[in-house]
Amino acid sequence: MTATPILDSDFRYIDKKGTLLKSRTELSISQMLGFVGIDYTYQHEITVNGNTVLVDFRTADGKLIEVIDSDSDIAKYKEIKKFLPDTKIIAIGHPKFAAKLKELDDIVFYDTKDAQSGSIFMEDQSFAFDYAHILPLVEKCSILHGHTSNVFVELVGDMKNNLLIDFGEAKKIIKEAISILDHKFFINRKYLKSEDDSHYRIAFEGPRGMFDMQVPKGTAYLLEGEATVENLSTEIIKILVPRLPKNIEAVGVYIYEGYNKGAHLISQVSKA
Repeated sequence: MTATPILDSDFRYIDKKGTLLKSRTELSISQMLGFVGIDYTYQHEITVNGNTVLVDFRTADGKLIEVIDSDSDIAKYKEIKKFLPDTKIIAIGHPKFAAKLKELDDIVFYDTKDAQSGSIFMEDQSFAFDYAHILPLVEKCSILHGHTSNVFVELVGDMKNNLLIDFGEAKKIIKEAISILDHKFFINRKYLKSEDDSHYRIAFEGPRGMFDMQVPKGTAYLLEGEATVENLSTEIIKILVPRLPKNIEAVGVYIYEGYNKGAHLISQVSKA
């Protein structure tokens, strides 16, 4: 199976306020402002020479920050400097724009020549787990049944010395995560009726009748939602993320349920 490549434009950069940002640079700025305790608004409107323009950030004390990543940003920045000379604004941009802004001394250039994003994908026979589940909302699957599912994992992030993560390290982390789910009975937590020190009591009225069973806690895995293959993909991502190195920015997990079908989820890794 060929993995779908993830480009920088595919990422969704979201700050702690839940605001969707445009780039990794903007996310870094929002994180730095948050770290030093400076509140900000994003995409702040100002009037320049009779026109309304958007500046990327406005801090609580009125200072402006513009990320320079296009020629239109350069034109906007120059207009602000020309028509609003008393406005406190600083720009952050790539060195490729240095020649076009060389006359300005209040711009910070970041050099990305050593930064490189990349991805790896891993599919291994050992990335498989056996499980049982019930889907009370689906008639065909509303009885207890089982699967053997294979897992395919993508990791995306910043590379150092052309390396994202050693394959051996990645394989060990993935196998440990999958082993947590192996030979478990998956069920939505909402069907839990009672429990004691060693057992869960699961009960529900389904299309095939009333189910009422007691299962050992050591072999059961309660989910926040139905025990679908999509939800299992989410669960693997939740288990994987805390174990991954800090340079990993996104995780993709495919789970095959039977032959030539399954689920694929991609999740951005929170830097918080």
